[in-house]
Amino acid sequence: MNNIVIAGAGTFGTSVAERLAWNLDNDITLHTIEEDVAAEINREHKNSKYFPTRFLNRRIKASTSYTVFENADVIMLVIPSKAIVSFSLEMKKHTRKDPLVVNLAKGMSDDGAFITEKIPFERTASMKGPSFAIETLNGFPTAFTFGGKRKDYEYFKKCIISNTGFSLDYSKDVRAVELASILKNMYAIAIGLVSGRYNSPNVDFLVYTKAVNEMRGLLHLFNCDEETIFRYCGIGDLGLTSLNDLSRNRTFGMLIGKGFSYDEKSGATVVEGKRTIRLIGEFVKKEGKADEFPLVTALYKLIYCNSSLNDYITDALS
Repeated sequence: MNNIVIAGAGTFGTSVAERLAWNLDNDITLHTIEEDVAAEINREHKNSKYFPTRFLNRRIKASTSYTVFENADVIMLVIPSKAIVSFSLEMKKHTRKDPLVVNLAKGMSDDGAFITEKIPFERTASMKGPSFAIETLNGFPTAFTFGGKRKDYEYFKKCIISNTGFSLDYSKDVRAVELASILKNMYAIAIGLVSGRYNSPNVDFLVYTKAVNEMRGLLHLFNCDEETIFRYCGIGDLGLTSLNDLSRNRTFGMLIGKGFSYDEKSGATVVEGKRTIRLIGEFVKKEGKADEFPLVTALYKLIYCNSSLNDYITDALS
């Protein structure tokens, strides 16, 4: 059996657990800090906090104990990106094997570093792609880019996702896969802003095309493989996140584009792209490249420098 522990029993962690349970060679455990969630999964085979009307595969177990990581063959990280480094340091104390640690979270660590470079494990990988949680749970064909060592990709594809309906493409450049998934959230906000203002496919794809080019430019600036833009984690995930109203980041942009304010103190949801705007906006400014990335620069001025929405629209569409 493949002993798989999924850290994070929220919407996406639960969805991934459900799909991986289709492979009868996988033994699936969800790790969560929420005792009520773990108890309900084990007792009733439900996670009603996130999917109130759905039953889960009865083979899925849940736990709040770090001891579940002791004999894990694969650990999948599906918790908020800002918490992963500290969580992994604690998790490392309990692992006995040399597990493959796969990061599914989309974001950077608090200091702006790539998550896979900060977690204390030898075998690390990144798996990102166009994958809304509810469609993943519902069993729709779903694709990811696996970034990591070739032998880990082949093992994961052959042994872990067999019979799950998941598809993979591959990149050896882990940083490129991480960066593409980070950037798409930011550009989903950029496209959401003009969608809220104009509700026009013409304008959406005008900005989408600019976003693709800027993403490729940022991959180059970070010394990553530019061709990664053509993988599932690139234009695939950008298209899903920026042009579909199920996306939190697109919705955040649309609200501002329609003239609504956003109260981040409400704690209702996490908008990873907003944090990315600050990190990338400051980075391109520091590198003297702000003029080469007008969408990033316009977003940074709007969100963090009190620039007006009209100024953003002018800069984004010029």
